[in-house]
Amino acid sequence: MNYSNDDRIVMLLDAGGTNFVFSAIQKGEEIVKPIITPSNGDNLDLCLKTIIEGFNKVKSELPLAPSAISFAFPGPADYPNGIIGDLKNLPAFRGGVPLGPILENEFKIPVFINNDGDLFAYGEALSGILPEINEELENNGQNRRYKNLIGITIGTGFGAGVVRNNELFLGDNSMGAEVWILSNRYDSESFAENTISTEAIKRSYIEYTGKENNLMPKDIYDIAMGNKEGDQEQAKLAFEEFGKNIGEILGNLISLFDSVIVIGGGIAGANELYMPAIFKELNKNFRVGEDEAPRTVQKVFNYDIPHERQEFLSDNSKDIVIPTTGKTIKYDSNPRLVIATSKVGASKAISIGAYTYALQHLKK
Repeated sequence: MNYSNDDRIVMLLDAGGTNFVFSAIQKGEEIVKPIITPSNGDNLDLCLKTIIEGFNKVKSELPLAPSAISFAFPGPADYPNGIIGDLKNLPAFRGGVPLGPILENEFKIPVFINNDGDLFAYGEALSGILPEINEELENNGQNRRYKNLIGITIGTGFGAGVVRNNELFLGDNSMGAEVWILSNRYDSESFAENTISTEAIKRSYIEYTGKENNLMPKDIYDIAMGNKEGDQEQAKLAFEEFGKNIGEILGNLISLFDSVIVIGGGIAGANELYMPAIFKELNKNFRVGEDEAPRTVQKVFNYDIPHERQEFLSDNSKDIVIPTTGKTIKYDSNPRLVIATSKVGASKAISIGAYTYALQHLKK
């Protein structure tokens, strides 16, 4: 979706548990240098003051009055009404705080708040991987197009969003696609996020090596790649375990939503270590009586690998005859999907999603 000729300005906030990052977008481009402040997420009065001051600083640098405020928060909340509830990373909001109405009263413009996983998916669907895929299909002379997307974020936590026909799916309680709490097939006593997060990689490496350490996932990645001293094989196993658990969740999401999947977030750059395990999981067969059935009905390709991307883009359709008419119709018996790593990055995709969401919901 192209907003290159739209003069309306949207002020943005990337709300993390440690820092808040304020900015603004006009015509699809960031127009102020991001302002970074501590979140003060354990002190409500100070946190609200920080948010208002942050937006005022951005506003003071704008060439025109802003049309809206739009931003992401990390976790489930009553987003349609702008009420932030019990967030793990921002404890000051426990019990429910009407942040949207507070900011609307302060700035006298509409305020839109959404989950960060939802806005990541929205940004990728409108201005990221989905339009790229459809453009590639068009360039390859293909008629098929993809209209649905699942965006997955992997980092401190495990989040997701679903976009259907360019519309963000929020659910009746604005809690759609809360994948972090899905069941865990490989650890029945815990939920998905327990094995799909930065802590999961750190914990796995400690368990595999049998030695306590203070290594971060980037350190373990460097060990796995042979760029840092440590147990390389065990580091690889930690990422393999991570990928196996992602693959189990993605198999379920693919079956439910039949959508392209894009992965972003702080650990997405380690895709060469965890992506093979994802596809090993997806390519498993299930037992059906004495027979076997594939894990997914669709053939899923790794869009990051050139030869797989080309196979996904290729035309395997054939002409079949429509009886009694003498006419034919194209038929492709091989339904296909892809999993891709975000090229724009989670932070930018979330910003694009927040900006676009606001413009689509504003009255012109």
